[in-house]
Amino acid sequence: MSPAEKKTTTTTNTRKVTEGGKTVTTTTTTTTTTVTPLQQDIDAFILQFNEEYERKHKSFEDNFWATKMNLKGNSSDELARTKNELDLFLGNAANLTRVQALLTRPGLTDSQRKTLSIFERTFKCYIITDAESLSLREELNVLEAKLAEHRRAMALGYVDPTSGEFVKASSVQLMTLMRSSDDEELRKSCYEGMRSIGAYIAPQFIEIVKLRNKLARNLGFEDFYDYKVTAAEGFGKATLFPILEKLAQDSRPILDAALEKLAAEKGEFALKPWNTGYALAGSLVKDKDPYFPFETAVNSWARSFAALGIKYEGATMRLDLCDRQGKYSNGFCHWPQPAWVHPTKGWIPSQANFTSLATPSQVGSGLSALVTLMHEGGHAAHLANVKQESPLFGQERAPTSIPYAENQSMFLDSLVGDAAWMSRYAYSKDGQVIPWDLIEREISTMHAYKIFRLTGLLAGPMFERKVYEVPEAELTVDVLLELADSVEVQVQGMLTGRPVLAIPHPLTDESAAYMHGYVLAEMAVYQTRKHFLTKYGTLVDNPNIGKDLRDVYWQCGNSRNFLNLIQDMTGSDLSGDAWLETLRVSVEDKTESERVAYLEGVAAGPVYGSEDSVDLDMRVILVHGDEVISNSAELSGGLKEACTVFTQWISANF
Repeated sequence: MSPAEKKTTTTTNTRKVTEGGKTVTTTTTTTTTTVTPLQQDIDAFILQFNEEYERKHKSFEDNFWATKMNLKGNSSDELARTKNELDLFLGNAANLTRVQALLTRPGLTDSQRKTLSIFERTFKCYIITDAESLSLREELNVLEAKLAEHRRAMALGYVDPTSGEFVKASSVQLMTLMRSSDDEELRKSCYEGMRSIGAYIAPQFIEIVKLRNKLARNLGFEDFYDYKVTAAEGFGKATLFPILEKLAQDSRPILDAALEKLAAEKGEFALKPWNTGYALAGSLVKDKDPYFPFETAVNSWARSFAALGIKYEGATMRLDLCDRQGKYSNGFCHWPQPAWVHPTKGWIPSQANFTSLATPSQVGSGLSALVTLMHEGGHAAHLANVKQESPLFGQERAPTSIPYAENQSMFLDSLVGDAAWMSRYAYSKDGQVIPWDLIEREISTMHAYKIFRLTGLLAGPMFERKVYEVPEAELTVDVLLELADSVEVQVQGMLTGRPVLAIPHPLTDESAAYMHGYVLAEMAVYQTRKHFLTKYGTLVDNPNIGKDLRDVYWQCGNSRNFLNLIQDMTGSDLSGDAWLETLRVSVEDKTESERVAYLEGVAAGPVYGSEDSVDLDMRVILVHGDEVISNSAELSGGLKEACTVFTQWISANF
């Protein structure tokens, strides 16, 4: 018998008893399973690795949060050091050798085999054995940390066309002004501010691109994009980009029709990048603004998720929602503490750090903050519900699939655009529901242009792929800037208000070669929405949605393949068909279906009113940089009181 096997002993006892004057023979069989010493060694190895990973993961994430939020005492050197420590730990080849040997042993329990398998998959994403590649990775960690510091220090903003003075503004503020300002010269100045990001980061970024490609080719991959997508998804560029190219090709007639319609209805001025958002939204951003107050966004998100039956399983979420100088220029949610089941301590709840870039006094900030809350809160709900026996199942990096992660958040933020959701949650401060004619006007003016979201999502990965395909000797600042513009025009039909080089994802290893995930995820979102609507008839305030998300998509973590999970949930292979079907719906049909949903929503109202307390099984800490605004665990009124304190803080500070 192999020393790794369980020792099983079966004992059979036979006895005769008399029942009703008859003698009956009964047989009792007892099976006893004894865990061998080697099995105990396997459990000890698994536990030791899990706990060590947990410590190093948290150390890196704490530094990641401190630097991105520009907290006191943050250090890009510490960020690079802890990132290197985590990479080296996950890239220890001796651990892979040991795990692969253990996986060949007979007698492993299902739990041991499952956990060792995720160890193996994870190690294969990070292990680098040659000294040159290890040195390259360490150098990249340092360069990326310095680029992040450089970008954070950028004096971003616009030149006021009236005064000629430079006004500091974040990228979110610049984009909001382009959508809402009536002054075209101001909008153009904001666009020039957005374009300045590319030239500012380009010199350092191209050196990082060259080193990334060198690392990837040392490891046997075509380039860095091929390396990253293979690690995260299990398939390479050759599989990924035909999917994206087919979606681009199938959607091109819709895009061409939308561009032609935009020029015909709004004039050629609408095709200028600083005018497109404004021309589409017109006064919609301002007219909708009263029904999405910034200070009620947290409350609306909490009530909506509670009505969906979503629970956070004891998690702690730290929210830093407002913009400020030096803060990272994109919303995100990271987990310094992944959720997992410890063999002796039991359930370890997740801890999430969640940020957005709202300016509460700015028109449109409330809706923007709400969508970010629904999105990042969706990420947090997903990983708070991963119930597996290692933290590796519930962390956001490879081998966790990017579209798998983004599908959860994008599905939930999609609800905000539904009339069924707005009729329940889009209320002004004085209690007035958003009027139907405003939603109807949005459909009539915006529905035909929803294709711009699809092409906007496609532009990011199409650009990144081409960047890594440029020969090293030819990659200069000018080439990078020209390439960015050419991809925008090719994929989106025009330059847009958010230049691809203003997107922060390519700058850091965690999110570089990542944006294809948004495209695949959006395909999955529409497919999942169609499935739920067919199965249940409704999405908003339906507790079956939260239950199905938890049971099918969430609890398994990254132990299941993304494409298989879509099949599990919807019964069909992933495709863009449901997305394209939605885009092809006529304005008239869309208006009628949304009108019915709006009237039903107004009549029903939300499951939880604005004054109701809700239980998400979560501790919420609202912060602004180093300042703690409110902590639901320290308030007798819980989350509801924490939201009230936050509202008061907003009123006092903005």
